[in-house]
Amino acid sequence: MQNQTLLLLIPVFLFGVRTSSPAQQQEDAVAIVRKADERARGKTSIAEMSITTVRPKWTRSMDIKAWTKGNDMALILVKSPAKDKGTTFLKRKKEVWNWLPSLERTIKLPPSMMSQSWMGTDFTNDDLVKESSIVDDYVHKLLGSEKQGDRDCHKIELTPKPEAAVVWGKVVVWIDKKDYIQLRTEFYDENSALSQTMIGADLKMLGGKLLPSRIEMTPADKQGHKTEIAYKSLEFDKPLADSFFTTENMTKVK
Repeated sequence: MQNQTLLLLIPVFLFGVRTSSPAQQQEDAVAIVRKADERARGKTSIAEMSITTVRPKWTRSMDIKAWTKGNDMALILVKSPAKDKGTTFLKRKKEVWNWLPSLERTIKLPPSMMSQSWMGTDFTNDDLVKESSIVDDYVHKLLGSEKQGDRDCHKIELTPKPEAAVVWGKVVVWIDKKDYIQLRTEFYDENSALSQTMIGADLKMLGGKLLPSRIEMTPADKQGHKTEIAYKSLEFDKPLADSFFTTENMTKVK
């Protein structure tokens, strides 16, 4: 999931080999994260998804369509429900805008809003438009190996670089050793307390790649709360001009 965010022909590092130096472990951890990140991307992507938000007393669903180009451009359109239809979000590099058709107004989101809930879900604005980079904004440390379901995974800790504008104090990811699929992500606050957990499930061929077709985000401290993203379709590498990702186009996409 920039993608949504979620996720190198460098040989996979076998954790626990005593002859490897800390520098080599660091290099291999970066390579693993980069390969997982690249697997979940293309030069461009076009995705249609349903998002279901579950609360103890209610459940709400919405349909969205999302376009991305590289790491710097993304456009998200809400297609349903009717009251939110036409709402769009645009990212260009580090800037994010929101078009609200009910107000006929475009709002530029300040950095302080990136950690806030996106459309009432358990995802943040940063999760959906990925202001931060899982590869560039963190220091990576290979912690070991653990299974997720029936798959052997690398367990890697990501600590934000001092200059990085990220919302988390620490992130831990589990990346499948065979196919480099990011299957589990734990997000920790600045006090190292677990904030939320994201699980990738139901692996399917999407856009010619084996990827999770369902992503579930669960807050650590809110019983009965979760948000699920289910992919309906996903295309990679369809040409998209830079001019598609403009504030002018936010009111025109369908």
